[in-house]
Amino acid sequence: MEKSKMSILNEDVNNIIKNFDMSLFRNKTVLVTGATGLIGKLCVKSLLESGFNTKVIALVRNKEKGLRVLGENKNLMLLVQDINSKINLEENVDYIIHGASVTSSSDFVNKPVETIITAINGTKNVLDFAKTQPKLQAMVYLSSLEVYGVPENENTSETNYGYIDILSARSSYSEGKKITETLCISYSSEYNVPVKIARLAQTFGAGVDKNDNRVFAQFAKSVINKENIILHTKGETARNYCYTTDAVCAIFTILTKGLVANAYNVANKNTYITIADMAKSLENKDTKVVFEIDNINRGFNPTMKICLDTNKLESLGWSAKVDLKEMFERTIKSMQEY
Repeated sequence: MEKSKMSILNEDVNNIIKNFDMSLFRNKTVLVTGATGLIGKLCVKSLLESGFNTKVIALVRNKEKGLRVLGENKNLMLLVQDINSKINLEENVDYIIHGASVTSSSDFVNKPVETIITAINGTKNVLDFAKTQPKLQAMVYLSSLEVYGVPENENTSETNYGYIDILSARSSYSEGKKITETLCISYSSEYNVPVKIARLAQTFGAGVDKNDNRVFAQFAKSVINKENIILHTKGETARNYCYTTDAVCAIFTILTKGLVANAYNVANKNTYITIADMAKSLENKDTKVVFEIDNINRGFNPTMKICLDTNKLESLGWSAKVDLKEMFERTIKSMQEY
């Protein structure tokens, strides 16, 4: 089973290498935070397996997990520490991908202080390290579509901000991302840190942790277990999504071709769909959509309609390759092979 699961991830790694000019990282050193996360591990594996002698420094909280998820490679160095601590690294780096973040919706509600502090302090530690790097070419901060809040316009470009209720604990994540983006731009302005921002749509794909509780993971597990998909809201929120390989190619594109102090939306514009319709698209003889609406606070976003405009990113030569149907097919197959 393990071999079969890895073959899906290896396909994804190979697709990233095929779809992006990895020679741009030839003989470079890249620091990746959040390196065992869904996106982080694909960044690390793609850089290491591209064949261009790229060295990767992977910041991880747990050495054993780091070795289990990332494996061993002569060009891989594990930096074991909490992102909330000062980064003590003697080596110079050429690029930084900062993906360490609280990502659980339940934590946004139950641990809002930790969510905010990790966003701000963790990123400050990365930026403080970045400003000491004499050969740093670029840093990308992985932000989120949640910085837009509830947008006024359904089609949302990088300058169309909406409403966020700052008196809601759930806003710890979205407000944390917003102030951290401003922190990045401030370091760029005051200290000339070449930082750029990737605003990711909800992203999923092969390698999703079986304990992930985000909506796409819950849907996938319902299909695998031949259970009904239970919706606790009307599922009226509409947004677009992104497959992991497309997201990693976007991050690499922004890192090497994007403008400093700029933000770029990362999404597949052709996947725009409501949560209810997405659930219904997965129905089969064993799995039906059932509505059990209640008032329990599960950390869900407010109801919104947001379709990220990706024209700015596409102008750099990037385009999404994987549609929603294939996203779920690969995610489900991967989760079955745990």
